[in-house]
Amino acid sequence: MSGRPSIVPVGSGRESGGSQFGGPSTRDGSQAGSGPRDSGQRDAGHRDTWHRDAGQDDAVPEKQRRRKPFIRSAGVRFAIVYATIFGLSAFALAFSVWYSTAALLQRQVEIAIRNDAAVLSDDFTAGGLPSLVGAINSRLAENFEMDAIYLLAGPPGERITGNLQAWPNGIDQSAAWYELPVRRHGARSVALLRAYDLPGGFRLLVGRDLTSRTQLRYLLRDGLLWAMAIMLALGLLGALVIRSMFRSMIQDISNTTRAISRGDLARRVNISGNGDEFDELADNINEMLDRIARLMDGVRQVSNSIAHDLRTPITRARARLEDAALHAHTQADLRSAIERATGDLDAIIAVFQALLRIAEIEAGSRRSAFAELDLVPLLTDIFELYHDVAEERGLSLLAHFAGPLPLWGDRELMQQAITNLLDNALKFSAPGTSISFTAKLEDAMISIAISDRGPGISPRDQQRATERFFRAESARNTPGSGLGLALVVAVAQVHNGTLRLLDNHPGLRAVIACPASSRAGFDTRAGTRARPR
Repeated sequence: MSGRPSIVPVGSGRESGGSQFGGPSTRDGSQAGSGPRDSGQRDAGHRDTWHRDAGQDDAVPEKQRRRKPFIRSAGVRFAIVYATIFGLSAFALAFSVWYSTAALLQRQVEIAIRNDAAVLSDDFTAGGLPSLVGAINSRLAENFEMDAIYLLAGPPGERITGNLQAWPNGIDQSAAWYELPVRRHGARSVALLRAYDLPGGFRLLVGRDLTSRTQLRYLLRDGLLWAMAIMLALGLLGALVIRSMFRSMIQDISNTTRAISRGDLARRVNISGNGDEFDELADNINEMLDRIARLMDGVRQVSNSIAHDLRTPITRARARLEDAALHAHTQADLRSAIERATGDLDAIIAVFQALLRIAEIEAGSRRSAFAELDLVPLLTDIFELYHDVAEERGLSLLAHFAGPLPLWGDRELMQQAITNLLDNALKFSAPGTSISFTAKLEDAMISIAISDRGPGISPRDQQRATERFFRAESARNTPGSGLGLALVVAVAQVHNGTLRLLDNHPGLRAVIACPASSRAGFDTRAGTRARPR
């Protein structure tokens, strides 16, 4: 096989992939330069108009921010929610303490009444009525708290002994609890009472005065109310503090975004250094802003590069057509000038096609064409195609492919990326040197490496080699537009892979690394099959 390969690289070239799309840019020609200057003036006018519009638009939100209701503030709403939750929690805690204490006091009174009734019942059983009367009188004499209530009534209902003058109205059932007002020693109070039926028609009433318990409940209630008021005040204070912190952070973000919208692209959100969620949010926002700044800078660089790189072929085509219009004497001279101008315009179209292809790849629209494939046959075809081209240039192309190399991807894109790298290696390799073309599978990653013995890329230029339209100083005099490596990077990324540019001592070693596929049941262990030439 001889001749140039039929697989034509798009935008290949060492200078971040220079290509056959045109030569180095020149800055001559007043007419060619007038367009960018006019465009720059128009852009400046648009920028001035934009800044004026932005200032007018910013005035309205500022007034709206001053006039908006206080409750519409997110910090205020957050503080209200926090205070409400804190207040409800405090109320639930206070109510549970009050209820538990009141229930405990109630149970203690009931236990005391039952114990008294049981002892008195035993006295009645052991000694009869005299023993019961003596026991009641003894208890009344020893009751220093004056809260015990006893009443013993005979069969007709007359009072026998106790500290109540008569049987209270409403107590008609035995072994039932009654909370009734009673009069003792000329004073009225509320008592908890329980009646018991004794043998012989006698009835015993045992109870406790609830005045002290009621006072204790009132004291506990007042204490809990004060505690709730203090907790509510602390909750409101905490809500105000949280609102202040929340507002401070949001205000910083708002001021930063407002400054950026007005053109201060260097503004960033302040980081407190506490390492909390707000710092994490600020760090993410700053990273996003840095990314946007880099993208905008890249857009400006691409725009400038397009203007510089396309001005030369456009100026050359115009000059050739103008020269043909003025000096062409025969139809053959005119046709030749038109063909050369058409070639220059075709190179311009090819640059835009390469840019559109890179944008299409980066957008991921080509993923719909992904399929399971083995890269070994593809690499073999590419090797066979470029082997004769290398021989024509006095180069030696050596290949070794350890397969199978299963990949879930786009065959056409991978072919384009690899041919771009091979075209770079052929372009910058001196006659008599060799180019290594290898591929292997290791640790579930497919590595495709192309190594040459050319001038290589300096460490400083390696950082920018994959930028669009970037051309190293050593590649300024070689054909290309600086899109080849940018396309390779886009292809690698759409396959979840990477492109690494390494020093080959001397020369350059370009490595595409992509994850191997296991969908089609390939054996992902490294194979041993080689395809030498």
